[in-house]
Amino acid sequence: MMPQRHGRGGLVLDDDGPPAGWDVGERRMWEAYRNGEWCEGVPQVRGEAVRRLLLTAPPPRPGQLARLRLRGVRVLGELDLSETVVRGAVRLRRCRFDETPRLEGAQWEALELDECRLPGLRAHSARTAREFKVTRCTVDGTLDLRSLSVGTHLSLEGTTVRPAPGEAGVTAQSVAVDESLEATGLDCAGAVHLSNARVQDALVLREATISGPTSALQMSELTVGGGLYLGRGFSCTGMVNLCGASIGASVELLDATLTGPGAGPGEFALHLGCAQIGGDIQAERGLVVDGPITLADTSVRGSVVLNGARLSHPSGTALAAGRIHIGGDLDCQGGLTAHGTVDLCDARIGGSLQLAAAELTPPDDSASALSANGIDVGGVAHLGRGFTAHGRIGISDATIHSYLSFSGAVLDTEVAEDALICRATTASALDLRFRDAPRGLVDLSRTKAVLLRDDPETWPASLILDGTVYDILRPTLHAEERLPWLERDPDGFTPQPYEQLALVYQRHGWDAAARSVLVAKQRSLRPTLAPPARLWSLLQDATVGYGYRPLRAVWLLVCLLLVGSTLFAARHPAPVGGGPYPRFQPVIYTLDLLLPLVDLGQERAYEPSGVMQWVGIVLIGTGWLLATTVAAGAGRVLRRS
Repeated sequence: MMPQRHGRGGLVLDDDGPPAGWDVGERRMWEAYRNGEWCEGVPQVRGEAVRRLLLTAPPPRPGQLARLRLRGVRVLGELDLSETVVRGAVRLRRCRFDETPRLEGAQWEALELDECRLPGLRAHSARTAREFKVTRCTVDGTLDLRSLSVGTHLSLEGTTVRPAPGEAGVTAQSVAVDESLEATGLDCAGAVHLSNARVQDALVLREATISGPTSALQMSELTVGGGLYLGRGFSCTGMVNLCGASIGASVELLDATLTGPGAGPGEFALHLGCAQIGGDIQAERGLVVDGPITLADTSVRGSVVLNGARLSHPSGTALAAGRIHIGGDLDCQGGLTAHGTVDLCDARIGGSLQLAAAELTPPDDSASALSANGIDVGGVAHLGRGFTAHGRIGISDATIHSYLSFSGAVLDTEVAEDALICRATTASALDLRFRDAPRGLVDLSRTKAVLLRDDPETWPASLILDGTVYDILRPTLHAEERLPWLERDPDGFTPQPYEQLALVYQRHGWDAAARSVLVAKQRSLRPTLAPPARLWSLLQDATVGYGYRPLRAVWLLVCLLLVGSTLFAARHPAPVGGGPYPRFQPVIYTLDLLLPLVDLGQERAYEPSGVMQWVGIVLIGTGWLLATTVAAGAGRVLRRS
């Protein structure tokens, strides 16, 4: 006969045998535990029996490893392992629980629940030395994993969570995972909370679905040592909140679908503001977002890639990335579409800004399609090759260390609307060869570029160039061909654009073209003057070309000299005074009349009479006018020099 021992309440136990009173199935579970085998073919066991087995922990059979492995078993009643220490790995597959297992504060070697059905799970503050898996399970309640500590992997792969109305689906705030957190294919009909969680390696939510009236993915202040993977069919209804998160590698959003909670203040489809990203943000290839995205004040060591993404927030800003710092490129080419403003104000991009082939549509209540005022781009800013904006582009006070290109861009705005506002921007080159001539206003005031390139066929209907500075202008056109470019300012005449164009012509040796531009400047100024000044301007234009065409005065002087000399040779003026008189010379006499402040002795000695007296008066007046206009023009030229 086997020796006996007495347990609590006088219960008689066989040494190393199951407690008396257990049914056949529970005894088989006991023996399977000691042999480290799967317990199958048992219809049900009591939760109390499972607890007793794990806490009593009978010794293994010789050469075996004691562990609990149940398959296809129904667990009756409550399984309460809170505040316990469980030795050995526990693995349950295709099991069903009548009540929510309680694991709060428990310490485990490893726990695996696979293809199980549970009314919920409470594992608040539990600790596992190795993995903690709830995979391919159906949970008709809440998975409470708050402050759970996992030594290796935490897995929720393929699990379906259906919480009670208004309840969260997964609460895993402050969870700590020493390796990876894998939740591929998670299907949760409530909110998932991972705020303040710490995952040493990767956090994977590929193909996961988070939906429901109050659903959201809350991951604020999350810390992940590796990458965060939310792509390949990931779908979330409600906010994906990564505010203040720290991600050591890349954030993946490939083929993801995000549907925001609404249009209220602070409501975002994706909140990735004030975050630290150690790799890239890969949000291309099928990303669809219905609601606003914010990347404001976020630092990204790599690139932000939005190729082919579709962003929609017709009531406001679709992408808010103000003050973002990107070490690589902001790559939005390859078919990005955005309905709502794209805000890149004060962004810092170490690489290039690529918006080729992107299509931007402003919100329904605003005209702003792209706002990039104050942006700093270390490489090129390419808004061409199929780029289309159906509203205003604002890129003022920007610094582009390479070229800013609109080559092939379509600025689709109506007449009298702003198409491109690019004030006080600096770029090494500015390419304005649009695909079609913009109907709206293009404002380049105070912009600086070494090279400015355009196409006369696509000059904007309205163009402001006041304060624009450039060293090289391509294509090189004759002044008569380039002057219409300066006459498109809707505010009227401003002198600086003419002076800048003339300076560029002069630097490249086109002096005649420079003079033509400066004459055109004075002619454009004339309508703004008072009538007397306008008459004086007209006289300067006709006589000496405002001082830029002095040969006109010479030829006019020669003509007057020939006419005057001929007339006075035919009808000599009478001598004046008592003599002696110098011999009368018609040419010298005419010159004496024409040249003010010059005394050749003829005008004092002879005085015309009759009609010739009026001829003398005309010559004297014309001489003074010529002298004054020549002096004024010369002074203008000298001041410019």
